[in-house]
Amino acid sequence: MRTIVYSIKQVVEMLDIPSVTLRAWENRYQAVVPERTESGYRLYSQENIEDLRWLKEQTEKQGISISHAVRMLKLQRQKQLEERLTAAGGDSRDAIDKMKQQIYTALYEIQGERADALIDFGFSLYGYEAMVHQVLVPVLIRVGDAWEAGTATVAQEHYMTHMVSNRLSQFFHVFPVYAHLPKVLAFCPAGEHHQVGLLLFSLFLRKNGVEVIYLGANTPEEGVLNMLEKQSRIGAVCLSVTDSGLVPYCEGLFERLSRSYPEMKFIAGGKGYETAEPEVTKATYRMSGAPEQWQAWYDQEFAGMRQGM
Repeated sequence: MRTIVYSIKQVVEMLDIPSVTLRAWENRYQAVVPERTESGYRLYSQENIEDLRWLKEQTEKQGISISHAVRMLKLQRQKQLEERLTAAGGDSRDAIDKMKQQIYTALYEIQGERADALIDFGFSLYGYEAMVHQVLVPVLIRVGDAWEAGTATVAQEHYMTHMVSNRLSQFFHVFPVYAHLPKVLAFCPAGEHHQVGLLLFSLFLRKNGVEVIYLGANTPEEGVLNMLEKQSRIGAVCLSVTDSGLVPYCEGLFERLSRSYPEMKFIAGGKGYETAEPEVTKATYRMSGAPEQWQAWYDQEFAGMRQGM
């Protein structure tokens, strides 16, 4: 059965909500997250339409602010999800475990279309936060464990990691960018090929409205310097390493960059830094702990930064 989608023009006509209001609700409050075509055009689902109609009623008839209405809507969706899972005869933990196993098996058996369909279904059912942190991240960890144990080949590991990372990367084009926040240059240094942690942290920043210039794994220093010269208003450099042997190089890089960019903030993370002594780092911020703790750091330390520092 074909899924019905609507353009922003159709939504404006159906709901009598100005397009500028729709964009503001999406960019500032993440009221709905429509799909995007390859050209960047919004495509709204029927569920998006229902949510927008409900939000309009709350703001116009009930006099509720859009920010409060969006919070109410998300609470309703969470309650509905819990009710559906209970009605299905299992708790959310069992359902999520089953989803993880199905996605992992599809990837392991190189069934790309099935894996994509399962991931799409998971996002529609659980939403961004639960699907990323409770399903896809554990799948990536299991992929790495399988490769280390020799139960997955190098080709399988590359394929599975690429498939999941590619799906995560798509969200870079969904979240809004807030111009008052500084840009962040994110990369793994030369010799570091594991970028999943960096990708997740970069997505976290993007979800909070930060424009992230993502260079990815195994980035040579020359490329970093070149990007800093070409891109204005970069306020922070973020890097991630899993190999503790690369920490001394990263510390040297921070020192060199700080001489050329004395106002620059430096963010370091990854397993390599988890094992390093706290006093060794020259980074402004050293990220550790679970992703759930990142928001507290962001609200306290990063949100107050401004462009053009």
